[in-house]
Amino acid sequence: MGCMETPDLSRRADPAPAVSPTVAPAKPAQPYAQASAIVPIREIGVRYRARIARHLLELDEHNRYLRFGYAATDEQIRKYVDGLNFERDQVFGIFNRRLAMIAMAHLAYPGDLAQAGFAEFGVSVAKHARGRGYGKLLFERAAIHAVNHGVDTLYIHALSENTAMLKIARHAGAVIERAGSESEAYLRLPEATFRTRIDQLLANQVGEVDYWIKSEAATLRNMLATMQEVRDGARDAVHRSGR
Repeated sequence: MGCMETPDLSRRADPAPAVSPTVAPAKPAQPYAQASAIVPIREIGVRYRARIARHLLELDEHNRYLRFGYAATDEQIRKYVDGLNFERDQVFGIFNRRLAMIAMAHLAYPGDLAQAGFAEFGVSVAKHARGRGYGKLLFERAAIHAVNHGVDTLYIHALSENTAMLKIARHAGAVIERAGSESEAYLRLPEATFRTRIDQLLANQVGEVDYWIKSEAATLRNMLATMQEVRDGARDAVHRSGR
């Protein structure tokens, strides 16, 4: 999906260069919708670093190319994941019922947000989970977070052939500038309101409750599987003793 410049992997120690004020739309867009709450999206922290790495390492060569701007090697992906700054940036994840991460987004904030006023968005979706609108929902979720943290411009750096990511940005009202094989999208965000803060609060709660339910269900499945193994073992032992 979208590609994002980050330490080691994409040649930046800080987020993307400052946004030119001439590229932003005159009227801020509304890049988020209530639909984001339909698919639970969880804000994830440092303890999910290994799962993020697993998700990205499972991307094939072409999708690594779309995500990072080139076919990142396993080593480069591990460096990217190790360099994630969870205290400054925000990472979002979508998990299936077995708690496998099937989509994630990285919202990178500048070191001095008050001066820069922008954040950069990048997203990836597992091959088997594409076509479900997860990229769009993660974009909307990230936009709410950015709005509520005083960001006025959302920046996306993507390959021009990454039509899915550019379509999401264009649909949200972003201005897209093409430069050969690469494109940059700039989306002006509205100011934070009571509604955006409530939207984020509700989205956080939905994500947390959904993850808890899936975690409890996974624990129950494992317990039942263990009990079944014990029963099967006892049954086999009775059959063997009766011979």
